[in-house]
Amino acid sequence: MYQSMNLSFSFNFNHRSFLKPRLCSGISATRPPKSLHFKFNPSCASSAPKSDDSSLSDKLISLLKAVPNWSDGIKERRMQQKRTLYSHENWVRHRSSLRHLRHVSSSTSSRVILSLIPPVCFFTTVAILIASYNSAVGLGWLPDYFPVLRASPLPYQLTAPALALLLVFRTEASYSRFEQGRKAWAKIINGTNDLARLVISSVRHGSADELLIKDSLLRYIAAFPVALKCHVIYGSDIASDLQNVIDADDLSLILQSKHRPRCIIQFISQSLQLLNLDSSKIDMLESKMMQLQEGIGVCEQLMGIPIPLSYTRLTSRFLVLWHLTLPVILWDDCHWNVVPATFISAASLFCIEEVGVLIEEPFSMLALDELCAMVASNIDEAVESEKVISNRIIKKKRFHEIKHSSNGWHKP
Repeated sequence: MYQSMNLSFSFNFNHRSFLKPRLCSGISATRPPKSLHFKFNPSCASSAPKSDDSSLSDKLISLLKAVPNWSDGIKERRMQQKRTLYSHENWVRHRSSLRHLRHVSSSTSSRVILSLIPPVCFFTTVAILIASYNSAVGLGWLPDYFPVLRASPLPYQLTAPALALLLVFRTEASYSRFEQGRKAWAKIINGTNDLARLVISSVRHGSADELLIKDSLLRYIAAFPVALKCHVIYGSDIASDLQNVIDADDLSLILQSKHRPRCIIQFISQSLQLLNLDSSKIDMLESKMMQLQEGIGVCEQLMGIPIPLSYTRLTSRFLVLWHLTLPVILWDDCHWNVVPATFISAASLFCIEEVGVLIEEPFSMLALDELCAMVASNIDEAVESEKVISNRIIKKKRFHEIKHSSNGWHKP
């Protein structure tokens, strides 16, 4: 039998093997019946059961991921909502004594609480299973060799300060990133307003070409924070945001650029060189542009460099191990109360960690859309009021010259 049949377990991954037809089992027609060569192909031999197993595993994985995907989808949609700047009415409502009732009543719509549903439900289920097992062992429903899952609470008492320090450092590091992002955008908005003010005051009179360049330059300045906002916020549509700010041909060139904020910086720089200005004014305007460049660098660092991943993973693993063993530690003292205790502990501690993760990326928490709209509104208002203010100042100057004589005596 072994002499008449040769089983060849060979895997040929050369170029010719892909050009030849594969047979899962069978006899080659060109060979004599004495030497039967079977080409064993594991992928063909186990194709049917493997597909069934893979389909079952895929369905199981999709079923287990249904709730996390649902909560993550809600959280990401809430992250893309536009934030608003606070007004006096918002601060009054923020300080209201009814804020606690309002916050509790809106818990079902909180993205932080919705994102906690998967971990909290998982650890609560683990607590229920452990409590059910220990109760079954205590009631004698299981054989005697099944032990009760219990442990001393001393390790938890020793490691609780370490967990507290981990969470505190996590939230403090995330808030420092949020503060850096807020300060960076404050400098960007101030630099944009100052640059527009200097352009308006420097180019008051000139040829038709200079006035046209001035108008385009102010449009580029108003477009810069919008482009930077779209650069740092996921899902932004820069084409729709800039279609009413700059011309269509300039917008098409900006959309083709790999780095759109720096492309607008180039537009601003080239426009400044075309203006007939003194070197001192050009240097002053270039210094304001350096402030915008620094803002780009800070925003890209915050986007590209998160909190060290080793620390984030350590905090997550510590929280998971803590709550997996919490029902075992608390069983002797709480019994079935380990279920609500685990639920409260997981909800509170994972909530703190989730807030730290959310504010780690600060730009979605800032009202960048309103800040960009405020810059455009300030530029439009400055352009409209330029002539009115200059005419009033000229009238006051002329009135002062007419009212006083050349030798300083007041005219009667």
